[in-house]
Amino acid sequence: MKTVISTDRVAAVELLRKGDLVALPTETVYGLAAKALNPIAVAKIFEAKERPRFDPLIVHLPNREWLRRIAELATGDRQLISKLADKFWPGPFTMVLPKREVVPDIVTAGMDTVAVRLSAHPVFAEIVGELDEPLAAPSANRFGRVSPTTAQHVLDELDGRVPLVVDAGPTEHGIESTIVVIRDGRIAVLRRGPITHEQLSEFAEIVSITVTKGISAPGQLPSHYTPTTPLRLIDKAEVFPPQKGQRVGLLAWHPIPRKGDLQIAQRRTGDRRSLKFAAVRNLSDRGDLREAAANLFRYLRELDALGLDLIVAERIPSRGLGAAIMDRLERASHR
Repeated sequence: MKTVISTDRVAAVELLRKGDLVALPTETVYGLAAKALNPIAVAKIFEAKERPRFDPLIVHLPNREWLRRIAELATGDRQLISKLADKFWPGPFTMVLPKREVVPDIVTAGMDTVAVRLSAHPVFAEIVGELDEPLAAPSANRFGRVSPTTAQHVLDELDGRVPLVVDAGPTEHGIESTIVVIRDGRIAVLRRGPITHEQLSEFAEIVSITVTKGISAPGQLPSHYTPTTPLRLIDKAEVFPPQKGQRVGLLAWHPIPRKGDLQIAQRRTGDRRSLKFAAVRNLSDRGDLREAAANLFRYLRELDALGLDLIVAERIPSRGLGAAIMDRLERASHR
C-alpha cells in the first residue's frame, strides 16, 4: 500500500465509507480514523497501530445529536453532561459514559462504557459531518510512540499502513484531549489534557486525578508517548552532568542563556555548558504553557531523530496545562 499525503477531503470520505483507514487532523493530534460502528474497519486501526485490544478507543461524533445514540445518559448526570458539552464541545474534551449496544465491543475493549468527543478541527468536522457516522480515531502513530502533530509525522510512523493522510498543517493543542468520567454528579479525570482541572472544577467536584488499576480510557498506560531514545526528567539543565562521551539532547523549559552569556560564564567559572548538549529544543521561549504543549511532541520527535544517547527534559510546573504536559513527559520517561 502506498500512503498519500493530500488535502483531498472527498477522497477521505469515500475511503472511510468503504471501511478503509484515513489519517485526519484534529485540534489535538492527528488521528487514525475508521467508522466506529464497523468492527472490521476498527480492527484495521489496531492492526496498523499494533495497538493491544485491551486499550479502548475514543468515538468522535458528527454532532451532539449522536450522543444519545451512542451513550446512555444517567438521569442524575444529564444536566452536568449537558453543561460540560455546552462549554467544551466541540473541543479537546472527552467524556466516558455508559455505552449503548450499537457500539462494537472492539471499540470499548469489551467494557460497558464508551469515550466520546466532538472535534473542533474544521477539516475533521467537515469529513465526519459529510460521513454522518461516528469515527474512532486514536493518535495516528504506532502504539506507545510519540503522537503525531503534522502529516509528515504520520507518514514517518505509518507509511504503507494507511492509504491517505489529510494534511491541514500542524495541530493546535499538540497533546491529546482531556478524558473524564461523569458519575453521581461528580467528575473524575482519567487523562489530563488541554481542558484543565481548574476549568472543570467550576462545574462540579473533582473526585480524582488518577491512576486506576485497570485501563478504562485511552492514554492510561504508565509507559506511553515514548521516543526511541531514552528520556530522563531533570529539574534544571544547569546542574545536569552528562557522562563522558555521552551525546545528550535537552528539551528545555527554563530560558536558555544566549551564546555570548555562555561564553562569558565559561571564562568566569570554567563551566563548558555550551558543549554539554548535542541539541537543544526550548518548549517556549516566553514560558507559555499552550505553546509548550503545541511544541512537545514535535520537539521530542526532532530530538529522537538525531541518534542521541539520551534526551533530558526539564520538569514543568504542574499547574493548569503544565499538569497535562508533565503527564506526557512522565509516561514518556517510564521504562
